[in-house]
Amino acid sequence: MPREYGGGRETMKTVLTIAGSDSGGGAGIQADLKTIASHKLYGMSAITALTAQNTTGVYGVLESTPAFLEKQLDCVFTDIFPDAVKIGMVSGIPLIETIAAALSKYRPANIVLDPVMVSTSGCRLMAEEACEALMKRLLPLADIITPNIPEAEVLSGLLIRSPEDMVRAARRIAADYAGAILIKGGHEQNTANDFLYTQEGGRWFYGERIENENTHGTGCTLSSAIACNLAQGYGMPDSVRRAKEYISGALRAGLDLGHGSGPLDHTFWLEIHK
Repeated sequence: MPREYGGGRETMKTVLTIAGSDSGGGAGIQADLKTIASHKLYGMSAITALTAQNTTGVYGVLESTPAFLEKQLDCVFTDIFPDAVKIGMVSGIPLIETIAAALSKYRPANIVLDPVMVSTSGCRLMAEEACEALMKRLLPLADIITPNIPEAEVLSGLLIRSPEDMVRAARRIAADYAGAILIKGGHEQNTANDFLYTQEGGRWFYGERIENENTHGTGCTLSSAIACNLAQGYGMPDSVRRAKEYISGALRAGLDLGHGSGPLDHTFWLEIHK
């Protein structure tokens, strides 16, 4: 349970992000913590890897050791217990096993898993063996997973070329997985419609295509925003709806930094929620 601060101050909801660090600040741990802070919650982190990257690309990766990741997780769970957990980039089987063991041991609520396996361009980001470990060990522990179209194809074994395919893929994934599935349709040319499937049924979340080439960290930001809303006590559909509103606003704000695909404006939320 969340701890109370001293001096009679109110309890603050807390979110733990387990992901890789982005030195450029647009994705990963940095995007997660900005999103959490913008929702006026307290963010904590367990870093799975250090990356040397910016808006133009990734130039180096240094993975955490399983032992050090375990120590980070123990330090968080035994002191400031999170109201929600977001899991992002984790590429190695030993790290996957470490996270699964910690979640099984401490049993936090509101686990959001962004299965960073395949990029929106179709590029594999994890070895096939690690993908299998992620599916077997972490997916069953999550309350919601947020795959993009290529990742949903891996999870379902189906090709996705239409909204109907998204529905079929979600149902196929749900046959082996009890949590909610949010298939992100941001790859589409004219829309940004996402499909949420739970044990109660399916629901579309319709969104406009925002003309902004600076989309670095959108997946990280959306999953973190869902975790923030779950931590605050919103139900799953409302958490997804509010998170989608947040990321749309962060895109619409039009921040333009760097020489490549730049980051979102995570702080726009603070201006309209003073």
